[in-house]
Amino acid sequence: MGQHSGIGVLDKAVSVLTAAAATPLSLAELCGATGLPRATAHRLAVGLEVHGLLARDAGGRWCQGPALAALAAGAPDPLVVAASGVLPRLRDRTGESVQVYRADGLSRVCVAVAEPSSGLRDTVPLGARLPMTAGSGAQVLTAWADEGYRRAVLAQATFTERSLDLVRRRGWAQSVAEREAGVASVSAPVHASGGGVIAAVSVSGPVDRIGRQPGARWADDLIEAARSLSAAL
Repeated sequence: MGQHSGIGVLDKAVSVLTAAAATPLSLAELCGATGLPRATAHRLAVGLEVHGLLARDAGGRWCQGPALAALAAGAPDPLVVAASGVLPRLRDRTGESVQVYRADGLSRVCVAVAEPSSGLRDTVPLGARLPMTAGSGAQVLTAWADEGYRRAVLAQATFTERSLDLVRRRGWAQSVAEREAGVASVSAPVHASGGGVIAAVSVSGPVDRIGRQPGARWADDLIEAARSLSAAL
């Protein structure tokens, strides 16, 4: 359970909070991650939920609660901090617009962006909320999500489960005029230390310039950038 304060119940509560806030966990997974008995883990998780530090997602798994996010709001976002060093290099290498997206419900939010200084661009404003149903970034964020979430997205998506299988096999996604006419993009997953996908890094631009197979041009650069972001986290 990491460090010990000498206050047993506090140490156990922190271990539950740390495990479930890092990645959504079922009760069984929470017990496995913390080594706590089922009844103890459940009691502590419910208590943390009462205080808003943990919550339950649509699948009933324990995850970060709104109060925890509010407490962290005053601190720098590690993903955004890491992106500030990685995205400019990717933009300069590709000459195209680059973004980082994070899933938020059935949407994805642009949390970091770097734009070329000139030329026709695919400008995605910082903070823009895009649907999870189209685009290479949406494919990446959905491909590594749990089955219930994938089903919810695929019910309305322009891509299919077969498409997501391909994304997982090759480690990146591409789209052409999927989210917006005339725009193509390619994206790669950013992994947390525990291995889960927490974001997607993307390159996007006009189809006429980057072609109908953007992955052939930029996938290697995207994967390298995604690994740099993952390492920084």
